[in-house]
Amino acid sequence: MNIIFLHQNFPAQFRSVAGALQAAGNNTLLAVVPLGITNPSTIPLRTYAWPAKRKHILHDFAGPYAESTDRASAVADTLLAVKSEGFVPDLVVGHGGWGETLFVRDVFPEVPILLYAEFFHSARGLDVGFDPEIARTDSFQQTKKVRARSVVMTQGLFDATRGVAPTHWQANSFPPLLRDKIDVVHEGIDTDLLRPDSEAYIALQREGIVFRPGDEVVTFINRNLEHYRGFHVFMRALPAILRSRPEARIIVIGGNSVSYGPAAPAGTTWKQQLLSELSGQLDLTRLHFVGKVSGSVLRHIMQVSAAHVYLTYPFVLSWSMLEAMSAGALVIASRTGPVTEVIEDGRNGILREFFDVGGIAEAVIAALSEPRAFESIRIAGRQTIVDRYDLKRICLPAWLRLIERIAQA
Repeated sequence: MNIIFLHQNFPAQFRSVAGALQAAGNNTLLAVVPLGITNPSTIPLRTYAWPAKRKHILHDFAGPYAESTDRASAVADTLLAVKSEGFVPDLVVGHGGWGETLFVRDVFPEVPILLYAEFFHSARGLDVGFDPEIARTDSFQQTKKVRARSVVMTQGLFDATRGVAPTHWQANSFPPLLRDKIDVVHEGIDTDLLRPDSEAYIALQREGIVFRPGDEVVTFINRNLEHYRGFHVFMRALPAILRSRPEARIIVIGGNSVSYGPAAPAGTTWKQQLLSELSGQLDLTRLHFVGKVSGSVLRHIMQVSAAHVYLTYPFVLSWSMLEAMSAGALVIASRTGPVTEVIEDGRNGILREFFDVGGIAEAVIAALSEPRAFESIRIAGRQTIVDRYDLKRICLPAWLRLIERIAQA
């Protein structure tokens, strides 16, 4: 088959399926991406120039849609050039969040489109307004803004042949008319690679410390340290944990920019804000911020973790939670969707309310105090990932079947 992938940060969610299609040897793949993107794959790229953040003379609510149509227009021009060179795809696969697919139907009217439908933003009941600490005071203004923001995904899914979401909870964030077009297939976790390893270790070279399985290591992973993923709640749980467990060490992985939600006050970061708030309450010699790390280092951190804390607003599910479970970590997570689709409290993980600082601290302290009492939960956590999210045996075959079915539609 001839397949075109559209993703502003390719390969991202398409890494495994694109790699498998390329490895099959009977497919011709092409990815259309913004100019300047770093390509970690060997799939050929066609790039487009895009006037990012161009100032539009529009109502503020229309700004995101205008940016998306800017991107969509640039993508469409690139696709027209590809078409003029004689390349016609059997399928286009694209993420629906940034507008890349909006004009695909006008370039290739008869070509099936598979849209990655990650999440449908709503003004009520999901992430918006969930956290009163950063909720906007003008709720109706926020409602209008979110409603306008959903137009891009709505139009993309309307034009698509089918959509695909990684979890049922995320698929169910879409209104019923759109939900009926969405299949649920997770990208998958490499459980052969991400598995318990009694020989794993992590060396913090600057501190001259080595951690191994059995040490009292508490881990927390965000792409960026911010409210959407509960960084503020986790930090506020640390004073009690460090007081109760004098041997405990905390490893925090993540950057200081913004992935979701508002940025910290100008000139600062959420890390700085929380360290300032908790000044004098933390033993900073036992709190290790390691920034962003490689995949292999991340794997070893999960393998030595005695307690891995994962918190999220009702929003998209992070790969890191599933990866930690696969690696054998005891996951202490927030009782929010889509976490509860995966974790059953006391069986394959521990659930606490998102804002329950004391309850989260108590769960971590218990895990460090009596690790053997939680061994069955660790084992069940990994088995959940093997049974439901295994890359090679479950998710990748399902993705390939979906692509074949849509391409033949």
